[in-house]
Amino acid sequence: MRRVRIRAPGGYERLEIERDFDPSRPRAGELLVHVEAAGVNFADSAVRMGLYSSAKEYIGWPITPGFEFAGRVAELGAGVTEFVPGAPVFGVVRFGAWSSHVVTRAQLVMPLPAGLTLEQAAGVPTVFLTAYYPLFALTRVRAGERVLIHSAAGGVGGALIQLAKIAGCHVVGVVGAAHKVALAHELGADVVIDRSAHADPWRAIDAASPGGFDVVLDANGGPSLAESYTRVARGGRLVVYGFHTMLPKGRGRPSWPKAAHDWLLTPRFSPFRMVKENRSVLAFNLSYLFEKADVFAEAMRDIVGWLEAGRVRALPVRTFPVEQVADAQRALESGDTTGKLVLTF
Repeated sequence: MRRVRIRAPGGYERLEIERDFDPSRPRAGELLVHVEAAGVNFADSAVRMGLYSSAKEYIGWPITPGFEFAGRVAELGAGVTEFVPGAPVFGVVRFGAWSSHVVTRAQLVMPLPAGLTLEQAAGVPTVFLTAYYPLFALTRVRAGERVLIHSAAGGVGGALIQLAKIAGCHVVGVVGAAHKVALAHELGADVVIDRSAHADPWRAIDAASPGGFDVVLDANGGPSLAESYTRVARGGRLVVYGFHTMLPKGRGRPSWPKAAHDWLLTPRFSPFRMVKENRSVLAFNLSYLFEKADVFAEAMRDIVGWLEAGRVRALPVRTFPVEQVADAQRALESGDTTGKLVLTF
């Protein structure tokens, strides 16, 4: 048995591999999964740095990060009848997925979709749920709407492109490097803008949709939000779900001067201005939605159905043995990766 443990916030040196721990037993309505693969997300980096508010609220230190996993059912709690031991499954948990054994509610677990490996499935739940919620629950996108997606070649960005196309939207994706353009196009983006190829990427964004966008999805945070808001068309919605650019690349820990600078440049949205301009600002954090099991279950049913029908596809996966968890986080925080990174047990 192995799991990642972080005993105090900090850099990559805080990531420890703990062996021979005793996993908890599943209670009524829960199941124990023998994990074979677990997804890596930017939120896990924020957890390690001590910047993730829900980690402090629900867990504290020490903590095992990780929101998504795939593996085989090891044990059923009372009342769980829809699974059998040994069945391949994937699902989500509020922290703790970076472990060879994890307990979670049966409502948050689904059978392995046909045609997916466990490694591919481990990279599905968090990014597709993060994409599903703003598109279908918050903004309720409609066919023909114009959608702008930042970080479009990353995990959530790639899922957003595919689900926005399911909804019939016109999608403009923004990526940070030339090697990311092809993937965003392959996933269905109608227009892809490479920030590194433009002295002023916002001018290229304006040219892609001169009338603005009905929905803008921005996980960059900081000053990007002010620019994104001005690209929202009347009746449109800006969705905020992260603050990735407020953390410097490659350091492994926050730069407090940069964080303070970006915080000062983060807009404070006035309700008077929003009403006058007929624009909305919405925000969410997936880790605070775990009580909404019905929303998760509905979303996962739709996502699995689309996967099995070939209407969406799992993102390209790069795997790391769990012992190389620091390398996985370092790669993700570099900003150079595309698709999903996954730890294997």
